[in-house]
Amino acid sequence: MNRRDFLAATMLAPLTVNSQQLFAAEGTDIKVLVIFLRGAYDACNFLVPYTSDDYYETRPRIAIAQPGSGEGAALKLNDNWGMHPAFQHTLLPLWEQKQISFIPFAGTANMSRSHFETQDFMESGQPATGSREHGSGFLNRLAAVLGAKAQPVSFTNNNPLIMQGPARVPLIALSGSGKSIYKDEQISLLEELYKNTKDQQTVAEGVANHRMMLEEFEKEKEAASRNAMNAKGFDLQVKRMATLMKDKYSLGFLDIGNWDTHFSQGGATGMLANQFKSLGSGLKTFAEEMGPKWDKTVVYVMSEFGRTFRENGSGGTDHGHGSVHWLLGGAVNGGKILGEQTDVNIASLNEERDYKVLNNSRDVLGGLFKQVYGLNNAQLQKVFPSSKVSAIKLV
Repeated sequence: MNRRDFLAATMLAPLTVNSQQLFAAEGTDIKVLVIFLRGAYDACNFLVPYTSDDYYETRPRIAIAQPGSGEGAALKLNDNWGMHPAFQHTLLPLWEQKQISFIPFAGTANMSRSHFETQDFMESGQPATGSREHGSGFLNRLAAVLGAKAQPVSFTNNNPLIMQGPARVPLIALSGSGKSIYKDEQISLLEELYKNTKDQQTVAEGVANHRMMLEEFEKEKEAASRNAMNAKGFDLQVKRMATLMKDKYSLGFLDIGNWDTHFSQGGATGMLANQFKSLGSGLKTFAEEMGPKWDKTVVYVMSEFGRTFRENGSGGTDHGHGSVHWLLGGAVNGGKILGEQTDVNIASLNEERDYKVLNNSRDVLGGLFKQVYGLNNAQLQKVFPSSKVSAIKLV
């Protein structure tokens, strides 16, 4: 164990305690779970703007086909938006039961497009300008404001910034994290094809550069995930988490990694579709395992930012700005596309590159906490300093 790991383990050890020792038994009737998709998932291929010609022109390889156009087509939600077909048997039934809504053009004021800076900015929940309190996350501040009304928990290996602060929060790691593996059979075939030819050296150099690029992208993806489990791990472990949320805890946090899709992202099938399939399956299982308490549950799904509207030369997407946040649960104002919106075309994009942020996550979450917990303005300002609470009806 190196010095950094030793210090981390020493600092985190006091947090891995039984929360019943720290909080009173009584709590709010509503269960709230925040899920962070680390790596910036491609919101354009999740909530599909199928009426946008620009969407199809700028994504010739990865766009999701219009509803009703055959296998792999988007699942129609309304006259403008569809959902990725991977969710047909998982999230679509929740939409039809009005137990899920989506907030497009959501995110933060941070424009760095840096995974780490934007994740920290979003998790801290503090304003973009003025003094900021380091090591203070908005869910921890919420737990402090609620006091005995909340039993918080973080389903993570390490204490994430969102849960850092004066309120002590137990950590319960869910195993199942893993690394993405990229196969290179086609590259090997290419090498074999040009073996003992005049172009062998040129091909060898190109292959070496390509593999180096893949390694760098993989390193970036792994780093952006911050040791979070992948969607498949979530799907495998979700029953355990649901039992704990149902019986013991009322304010939870979970992060899921491997959403950084710079290349070979895929469309209706492929890398991102597999992530979506596992995530949808896990959320469906969570809803089922919560039983009657699902009717008083709110799950908020967010990511640090969205991705570029255009696909890149590697069949993927790059770092963007605005994203789509999700709201699930029996307690939510479901079956709707919520918040401020705009037409989806090149002219409406931020810097002609990515979605604008029209629904600031601090304001939206502040509105959610006000509706769920009945917080007054002074309490909300402690959770999200200098925020403007959104009036969107979320629950």
